[in-house]
Amino acid sequence: MDNQVIIDTLKAALPLDEVYVLSDDGSHFQVIAVGELFADLSRVKKQQAIYAPLSPFIADNSIHALSIKTYTPTEWQRARKLMGM
Repeated sequence: MDNQVIIDTLKAALPLDEVYVLSDDGSHFQVIAVGELFADLSRVKKQQAIYAPLSPFIADNSIHALSIKTYTPTEWQRARKLMGM
């Protein structure tokens, strides 16, 4: 699975400001998604928002494992500083 396919799928399905996808092996992925839509969602709802558009890839095992981090734009600014980005 190509990282760009995941990025394109998420951007087409959700109003995201930024999406980053990292993978070492093409089946285990880390997604960092940034958007205002996460402001009023619970942790579970944030995860579900990301899983929903990716569910076909999970079902066909193109994505074997998925780690998700979600941020509002304000939270992302703070997190980036902490990460040194």
